[in-house]
Amino acid sequence: MSDRPDPDDEMDLGISLATIVGIIDAARAVGELEEEGTNEEVQDEELPEDSDPDAMADTLKGLIDELNEDEQASLIALTWIGRGDYDASEWEETLRLAKERNESGTASDYLTGMEMFGDYLSEGVAAFGISAEEVAR
Repeated sequence: MSDRPDPDDEMDLGISLATIVGIIDAARAVGELEEEGTNEEVQDEELPEDSDPDAMADTLKGLIDELNEDEQASLIALTWIGRGDYDASEWEETLRLAKERNESGTASDYLTGMEMFGDYLSEGVAAFGISAEEVAR
């Protein structure tokens, strides 16, 4: 028996794919900038806002903060599934726990503080048979 839900059953993730993909892209950009900053002292200052990991992280937090509580809980649940904490077949329970986790409204701090957040979120979507990389940008 597969861990993935039946692809013929349309799954409501509680958040649009376009929003998820935008957050994945932003999270990966932040991670890349942080890694570059660690590995390289000299930064190209042509576009300082594009090379400042703190500014990019603030932008990412802003994207998450703009979401409603249900959308934030969906991001948390998808990230947990992508990290392997839960299985896609446990979506309803995972989402319930994510809502509890986010009762304090700290989703953006929690998620952006997670190393590999963008990759976990992408893997979480993939657990439902959706490739974030194939979603139009």
